[in-house]
Amino acid sequence: MTAAYLRAAFGERISVTVVESKRIKTIGVGEATFSTVRHFFSYLGLPENVWMPRCNATYKLGIRFENWRRKGHYFYHPFERLRKVDGFPITDWWLDRRTGDRFDQDVFLMAAICDAERSPRHLDGTLFEQEFKERGDSEAERSTLAEQDTQFPYAYQFDASLLAEFLTEYATERGARHIEDDVVEVAQDERGFISAVRTREHGDVEGDLFVDCTGFRGLLINQTLDVPFQSFQDMLPNDSAVALRVPVDMEQRGLRPCTTATAQDAGWIWTIPLFGRVGTGYVYASDYTTPEEAERTLREFAGPGAEGLEANHIKMRVGRSRSSWVKNCVAIGLSSGFVEPLESTGIFFIQQGIEELVKHFPDESWDPGVQASYNRTVADAIDGVREFLVLHYRCAARADNDYWRDAKKRVLPDGLAERLEIWKSRTPTAENIYPHYHGFEAYSYHAMLLGLGGLELRPPAALRLMDGAGAEREFQMLRDQSKELVSRLPSQYEYLAQMH
Repeated sequence: MTAAYLRAAFGERISVTVVESKRIKTIGVGEATFSTVRHFFSYLGLPENVWMPRCNATYKLGIRFENWRRKGHYFYHPFERLRKVDGFPITDWWLDRRTGDRFDQDVFLMAAICDAERSPRHLDGTLFEQEFKERGDSEAERSTLAEQDTQFPYAYQFDASLLAEFLTEYATERGARHIEDDVVEVAQDERGFISAVRTREHGDVEGDLFVDCTGFRGLLINQTLDVPFQSFQDMLPNDSAVALRVPVDMEQRGLRPCTTATAQDAGWIWTIPLFGRVGTGYVYASDYTTPEEAERTLREFAGPGAEGLEANHIKMRVGRSRSSWVKNCVAIGLSSGFVEPLESTGIFFIQQGIEELVKHFPDESWDPGVQASYNRTVADAIDGVREFLVLHYRCAARADNDYWRDAKKRVLPDGLAERLEIWKSRTPTAENIYPHYHGFEAYSYHAMLLGLGGLELRPPAALRLMDGAGAEREFQMLRDQSKELVSRLPSQYEYLAQMH
C-alpha cells in the first residue's frame, strides 16, 4: 500500500524500493476495512470494477454485533450518519419513545439492507442513495481522508493476500523496484540514521527515508532504533487470534454485506464473507482460554466446511510504538500500532499513516517540527480507536463469565470515565467524544452504546415538552425507505457476480 501510494503521489520525482522476504509470510488476515478506504483506491485511480474482482472483494455496509448484549441479540454499527429532528439526533427521539431493544432497525436504513443481503449499488452501478457524494472516481478527482465530508455508505472486504499481489503489480508497473531478499543487518550512520538495509543476495539497499512495514517485529523502529513499545494490554486484554479460510458456495449461502463480530466466552469471532470463501477467526485473551480451546471453538463455529483446513495462529502486539517516526524511519501498519481488529481499523491506520507521510514529507533539513506533528497525529488516531474499543467491552451488557465481568473493571483511558458519565444524560456529540481525529464520528458512539446495552442512557428532558410529530414522520419515512430499498436493490451476490 505504501509503495503504490508514494508512486501515485510523487511519480518519478522519488524512487521507491520494496525489500520483501519470501520466507516471512504476511499475516493474511485484515480482510475488512473502514469506509474511508475508498479514498485510497480513488487516489490510485482504481475503479471498483478493476480491483474488486481481482481481490474477491465484497461490500461492507457496517458491522453486525451478535451476543454482546445477550445470547441471541444482534445489532448493526453501520456507515450511516443519524438524521436529526428539531435539532436532536433521531436516537434521542428513539430513547424517548422506544418500543424494543433493536434501535438500529428504527434509526438506520442499513439494518434492513444488511438483513436482506442487498447490494448498495443497483445493477447499473448507481448508488442506492444519490445524495452520497461520489468523489474521486477518476485520477483528476482523487481524494484523501480530509475530503470525507459525507459519510460514504460502505467499505470493502477483500482477500488481503490478493490485494498485496495486485498492489505489487500496480507499484512495479509505475516504477517501484521490488527486491525479494532477506534483510540480515541494518546499517546506521554517525547520527544514528539508517543508511542501508543489508540483504543476503542483493547487498546494501541504500535510501534517504526508510519505511518500516515489518509488522509486529518492528525491525527498524523498535529493534534498530530502540523506540519503546507502549502496550494497551491493561485496557484491551485480547492478545491472540486463530483464523481459518473456509471455501463456501456464496450463491447458495448468500452474501451478507457486512462483517459479523460474534461474542464468545473469551473474546469474539469475526465472519467476513468474500466472493468464494469466508474468512473467520477467534480473537481471544490468552488469560482466559488456550490456543487449542480457541481453535476448537472456532472450528465448531465454522461448521463442517472447516474440517481439514489449516488454522493460522497469531500472537498480537496490542499497543503502539511511542513514536512512529524517529530519525529517518517511519513505521507504517503493525510496526506503528495495532488495537485488535474489532472495528476493522488495521488498514485504516495504514492508510492514515501513508497519507500523513505524504503531507509531512521531509526534505534534507529533517525538520523536527514536521516529525513531531506526524507523530502526534498518528498517536492521536490510535489512542482514539483504543478508547472506542474499550467502550465496546466496558458497555457490553453481557456479564455471564469472568472474561465479561472483568471487562467492566479494567483500566480506562484518560477521559473515558468522565465521558461515560456525560453520555448517560447527554448522548454523544462531536463536542463530547474523543476530541482528536480517529475515524469515528458521534453516530458510531450512539450505535454502540444503544446496541451494547450496558450503559443506561436517558433522553433529553426537552423532548417531553416538544411536539414529537416530526420524529414520528421521520421514523415512518425510514420504515418506508427501508422497505422500498430492499424491494429494489439486487442481492450483493447478484451484483458482484455481474461485476466478475
